[in-house]
Amino acid sequence: MSGPAASIHEEALVRPLSGFRPKLFFGSLVTGLLVAVLFYSWGYQIVNDIGVAGINRPVFWGFYIVNFVFWIGISHAGTLISAILRVTQAEWRRPVTRCAEAITTFALMIGGLFPLIHLGRPWIFWYMIPLPNERGIWPNFRSPLMWDVLAITTYLMGSILYLLLPMIPDFAIIRDKRLREYPKGLKTLFFRVAALGWRGTPQQWFSLEAGIKAMAVVIIPVAVSVHTIVSWDFAMAIQPMWHSTIFGPYFVVGAIYSGVAVLMVAMYLLRKGLGIHEYLSDKVFNNLGLMFLAFAMLWSYFTFAEHLTVWYGNEHAERAVFDGRITGEFSGFFWTMIIVNTVIPLLILPWPKGRKPLGTAIVGLGVLVGMWIERYLIVVGTLSTPRLEYTQGFYTPSWVEIGILVGSVGLFGFLYFAFLQLAPIVSLWEVREGEHLTHRAFAAEQALRAGREGASHG
Repeated sequence: MSGPAASIHEEALVRPLSGFRPKLFFGSLVTGLLVAVLFYSWGYQIVNDIGVAGINRPVFWGFYIVNFVFWIGISHAGTLISAILRVTQAEWRRPVTRCAEAITTFALMIGGLFPLIHLGRPWIFWYMIPLPNERGIWPNFRSPLMWDVLAITTYLMGSILYLLLPMIPDFAIIRDKRLREYPKGLKTLFFRVAALGWRGTPQQWFSLEAGIKAMAVVIIPVAVSVHTIVSWDFAMAIQPMWHSTIFGPYFVVGAIYSGVAVLMVAMYLLRKGLGIHEYLSDKVFNNLGLMFLAFAMLWSYFTFAEHLTVWYGNEHAERAVFDGRITGEFSGFFWTMIIVNTVIPLLILPWPKGRKPLGTAIVGLGVLVGMWIERYLIVVGTLSTPRLEYTQGFYTPSWVEIGILVGSVGLFGFLYFAFLQLAPIVSLWEVREGEHLTHRAFAAEQALRAGREGASHG
């Protein structure tokens, strides 16, 4: 296989792909137990029906829709961020792209589960697929639920393709390495199949890079449209503080904000757990920290604008929801959200020391909590305070909903641990290419400088 030469630090990236790794085994075991909690809780609900959840009248949506919006938001970590960095040709992106793209794919898979869980009877999912049912009636395309199905399915297929395309050369690198060291074995067979016959010919490189560039351009509007459509699940209704034209961009900004947050946490854990400091360097954290800061300010602006217009408009039903957030039963959640999403990031991230790996990971963890709270306030805060006061209600999640929430986090971790043992978490060929371009640029600069010095002496 042709291509840029191997890096001297590559062993740290391919080490998790062979042999027994205690950290990866322990992580897989713990997250696997949480996955068992997820499917036990879901199975209990299927057997005993949706009544075991805490949702009620008027809170018809609870943790399930909160988690749905949260996970779809996290999915913007990879495809959108990676695509933007690829399109803008930011060289420091190279160690980050695959880590982010894997987050996108796994978060979308988990987010797509929650509409099925919320159905109560998941076997009726057939009615959400755009195919004729037994009555010969197509699904209602005026329903935002159908918009979600189509948008998320498109986004998931595009994200999987966008993740797998750049992995082909890496599978070939590992295939060649394993054929020299372990010519037989199940993993060797896996890499031979996954490499798809890659030999690194000029035509293959041309086709691969053209495909990646095309996907990077296409996936950006797809990603933006997905969370815009998710926001329309709320904005198309006339519930207080939902029926707003600002929800589209507000949700997109929030999605990217939470996506960068989970990426910062994941990068810190990968850096510590796998010892890949040479790749996930302080410079990478600093650059992503600046992006993180920009979205912290954008999210804070949208949040301020949303609540200012409600306060100034003073419409009765909306003020009831507003007062519930600011001084009422949801005030603890609201001000916690403001502290972890606005105050802490704006106190830590503007300073270079705050954009070190540990600082950005701490801020990211807080933002993840804050963004989940934001979705909880949007869903439960509004539904608990409808326009007619006599229909107000309360919502308390059941152990089933809590088990599914905890289990979904475990499922994300389990998928990520499995991925770490099947592919390098940092793209080998992209890093090689970056180092090759850097060395070539340095050599050209040295030659130019030597020419100038020779001319001046002459």
